[in-house]
Amino acid sequence: MTIRWMSVAAAAALGLALSGCATKPTTLYQWQAYQANVDQYFRGDGQSLDAQVQSMETDLQKIRASGAAVPPGYHAHLGLLYGKQGKPDQFMAQVQTEKKLFPESETYVDFLLRNFKK
Repeated sequence: MTIRWMSVAAAAALGLALSGCATKPTTLYQWQAYQANVDQYFRGDGQSLDAQVQSMETDLQKIRASGAAVPPGYHAHLGLLYGKQGKPDQFMAQVQTEKKLFPESETYVDFLLRNFKK
């Protein structure tokens, strides 16, 4: 009887261990292709500004649709791209959104605002 009990206990423990591995960890932010877009932008070997903006806007819609949070810097970078395109209204909207969502980004956003006005 003891061996049978040990077998049942071992099978139950194995089942619990395997079911624990099946859960996918959740992340705080949904990144999509944001990191790759930033990398391409600063390397200068990526897509055109229009294509980068379109990619980030599409990813932003996916992030919102999934109910996930936009990562820090996302709106600031999108605003930077709009600024480079000569779209001051979209630039301002994005950097102000960044500042609102992430108050700790105020120094960076103020830097972008000072440099955009030049």
